[in-house]
Parts: sequence; structure tokens; C-alpha cells
Amino acid sequence: MNWNTRVTELLGIDYPIIQGGLAYLAYAELAAAVSEAGGLGQITAMSLDSPEALRAEIRKLREMTTKPFGVNFAIGQHGRPYKHMLDVALEEKVSVLSVTGGNPSPFFDHIGDADVKKLVLVAAKRQAVKAESLGADAVMVVGHEGGGHLGRDDIGTMVLVPQVVDAVNIPVIASGGIGDGRGWMAAHALGAEGIEMGTRFIATKECVHASMEYKQALLQTEETGTVVIKRSLGTPARALSGSWTDEILRMEAENADYDKLKDFISGGANRRFIHNGDEESGFGWAGQVAGMIKDVPTVAELIGRMVTQAEGIRRKWA
Repeated sequence: MNWNTRVTELLGIDYPIIQGGLAYLAYAELAAAVSEAGGLGQITAMSLDSPEALRAEIRKLREMTTKPFGVNFAIGQHGRPYKHMLDVALEEKVSVLSVTGGNPSPFFDHIGDADVKKLVLVAAKRQAVKAESLGADAVMVVGHEGGGHLGRDDIGTMVLVPQVVDAVNIPVIASGGIGDGRGWMAAHALGAEGIEMGTRFIATKECVHASMEYKQALLQTEETGTVVIKRSLGTPARALSGSWTDEILRMEAENADYDKLKDFISGGANRRFIHNGDEESGFGWAGQVAGMIKDVPTVAELIGRMVTQAEGIRRKWA
């Protein structure tokens, strides 16, 4: 079947499936596997500790695939500088850049007239309209079901996506709660022209930086097995429920400020679980789709069966 949409044409990919930024997990191995399977893989720049580390990761990825890939920039990390990292992506002539977690205006200003496709993750209709006005080539719309950082309005994907589709003229990519061919086709029914998946790609063989304990936790959780932390800081984010997140929520209920919470919500606490498997001393981001994850396939197997499932739905609809 033909899977061409404005998203596949824009990005030069076979299927309109984009791998999310996945802090501390989206490196060359996973990104290359997604791109090789026909989607768009991404490296997450701000998980790397220097511009040269990003340059090395980009070059490593290019040795693994000749297909298009992107570099994601999570720019809302408490004012952490990112333009020196962005310069590397531009120097390396990366074809797709995505931005999440902050005001994309200075990001776009720094890119200038460089020949690059710009994607913006948004969690509200007003953000999508702004992104289009700034020159975004497409918007990725994440609903409240998603993992990691979310919007403040608790609007689900099913409600948010069609409103954004009606509000902008650029392609819309649906994100949040999508983990198989059924979710993919539902996104198209809502008017989206592609999907972004994060949590589902963690439970794959090529997500080599994710600990087996983290992957096992994804396999064992139910749809109710996630919680939203950091609401009190104005930056809500969804993670797997556990003793560590229980403590964060307890502290938030007692009005703990950022200084008291920072060690509990830090990248270090995140890595202790997702890299080292220490669930008692850290946490892992995950969307509600974790309740649907029952195995750890290769990326090619995952995308292949998504395509088969989606094709079956298209035939049924026809």
C-alpha cells in the first residue's frame, strides 16, 4: 500500500513514523534502526555532554544508515545553553531538526535560512499556531497520554489532534498513546499525517542504552501504571509509578520547592533507573501506552507488524 503523506514527502521516509527524542536513550543505534525500517530516527542532542560528542554520534549514525534522520533538541532544561550544540547539527548538515520543551523562536532564529526541516513538539493548539507562524514545517502534537514532559492542560490526543489539524495548514503529527497500527490509523482518522512514538521504541532490542529492568517494568505495567510528576513546578511529566515517584508526589503535596525536588527529578535520578536498573533510586519516563507493551522486538519487527496491522485496517475501511 502507498503510505505517502505530506510528512513522508517532507522528510523523505517510507512510513510517517517518527521516533521521539527520548532523553538519554535516543542514540545512534536506535535512530539508525528506525530510519532503516522506513521511519525517521532521531538522536537527542541535549543528552550528550559536549558538541564534539554530538558530532561523533551524528557521524556514527551516518555509518549505520544512509537514510534520513533527525536531531532533537529539548531546549527547556532550566536554561541550559543549546546553540553550540545546534551549530554542530547545522555544520554536519543534518536534514531534520526537532525542538521540544521551550519557545522555538530563538531556535529558529539561530537556524536562519539553513536548508533544514523544522519540527516542533506542541501540547496546545495555540502553540501549534505559533510554531506555524515562526516557520515550522510540521508540528508534533502530544496529548496527555504521552510520556515525559506534557502540556499543562491535560488534553488527550483524541481531542487535541483534530483541533490542531483545523487550526494550521502545515502537516500535523500525532503523539501520545500510540504504540501499534491501530493507534497509527486512528491518528490518520483524526486528520494527522503521521505519528511520533517514544515509549514503544524504548522496549526494542536496538534501544541498547535502556536497562533490562526498565524494559521489564514497561512490559509489566498496566495502563494505570504511570503518574504525572512535577505539576507543582509547572512542568508536568509522565513517568512509571514506583517508590521514587511516590516520594516526589509526597514532596509536591507538601509544597516542596524546586531546590528540594531537584535531586529527585534530575537527569541523574532518571539515569539511575533507565541505565542502571536501580528502580529504588530513580525513575523512568513512560506514557500510558506502556500498558500495551508485551514484548521487546527489533525495531524492524515492530514497524513491520504495525504496517501489516494498519494495512488490514485500511482494507476493512475500504
